[in-house]
Amino acid sequence: MPDAALFEAERPRLVRLAYRMTGSFAEAEDLVQDAWLRWSRAEEVEVPAAWLTRVVTRLCLDHLKSARVRRETYVGTWLPEPLLGTTDPDEVADDLTVTLMLAMERLSPLERAAFLLHDVFDVALIEVARTLDRAPATVRQLASRARRHVAEARPRYPVDAQEAARITRAFFAAARDGDARALSDLLAEDVAIHSDGGGRVLAFHNIIRGLAKAQRLFMGLRRKYPDAPVEVIRFATIDGLPGYISRAGGGVLQTTALDIRDGRIAAIYIVRNPDKLIRVATALQTGQAVARG
Repeated sequence: MPDAALFEAERPRLVRLAYRMTGSFAEAEDLVQDAWLRWSRAEEVEVPAAWLTRVVTRLCLDHLKSARVRRETYVGTWLPEPLLGTTDPDEVADDLTVTLMLAMERLSPLERAAFLLHDVFDVALIEVARTLDRAPATVRQLASRARRHVAEARPRYPVDAQEAARITRAFFAAARDGDARALSDLLAEDVAIHSDGGGRVLAFHNIIRGLAKAQRLFMGLRRKYPDAPVEVIRFATIDGLPGYISRAGGGVLQTTALDIRDGRIAAIYIVRNPDKLIRVATALQTGQAVARG
């Protein structure tokens, strides 16, 4: 039987790969566990890391066929499960923000796999070709097309950490208070608000676009819930973007990630689906008090 310790050493990397293929930690962990079952039955593996990468990638490709059908019936906007920032090298974000994860959703499964394996996980082209059962030239084209799509979503200029923190805190206060003037100073004219409730909790079914609509939204929420303001639990890096974890009126947990470009918020990603916040809720079970912003 193959070495169990060797598999466990590879597990964090395999989960990262599967998460970036599927957008779900729960699905990623299930797929990696399936890979473990195959590993435990294997008789002889010459290069364990490469063998496991091939198995997990192929499991993800099979999974995405059914996942895309489910996404077509998903209630409202779909967002990937939020990943909280960490210094743990086993949880490193691999420079993939929620913006880029959504850009990859527009790729074919093969393009997505080729890009992740070659550009993100630094797998040699010949090994990617073997994994995808395609000629190297074909894989090179797949990765090239994917790279162009992803490059369009990647911010041109990095955001200074202190500036990002200032904008994030200012946005939280402005959104909570329904402060139209402050919002106009923070949001881009073409700002887009994405909200994922998955049909489980109240969320906007469609993407809200434009400064004026965003102002009306937050002003309306303040008027509707004057006695139940949003409470910030923790400011954090979420999916590689500055943001925060909070509780809305009624105690609904949510994460908010901000895509800041040229000093203004270009996109807001709000996850409220409780199925996608299990890991976040677990991370918060430290007795930390809720702080009012």
